[in-house]
Amino acid sequence: QVELEESGGGSVQPGGSLALSCVYSELPRGRFCMGWFRQVPGQYREGVATIDSAGNTNYAPSVKGRFTIAQDNTKNTLSLRMNSLKPDDTAMYYCASEAGAISCESNYRFVHYGRGTQVTVSA
Repeated sequence: QVELEESGGGSVQPGGSLALSCVYSELPRGRFCMGWFRQVPGQYREGVATIDSAGNTNYAPSVKGRFTIAQDNTKNTLSLRMNSLKPDDTAMYYCASEAGAISCESNYRFVHYGRGTQVTVSA
């Protein structure tokens, strides 16, 4: 099972930027889906962005054009660059990975994920 550890969260003002990083223990073999989702206490998780083994990316409509997901297999790192942040982006952000995934939509229901990193956007 791949181990995942997120970092890079913090507090930022609206309109600001943050870069999240996730180090994973190994690249899943074969087809896979990796990505980020977020969750606010008391609410359902929301898929943010995904990238599959072919390098295809998908984004939730709420973040498209503002967030960018990228993967560096030489460093076993998955990143999420977040620009033009809004208060609604405030949440715990989780890095996730799934081997053998057939699909990789932005709202993919990951089973394996890290402990999360908090992002707070407020004036």
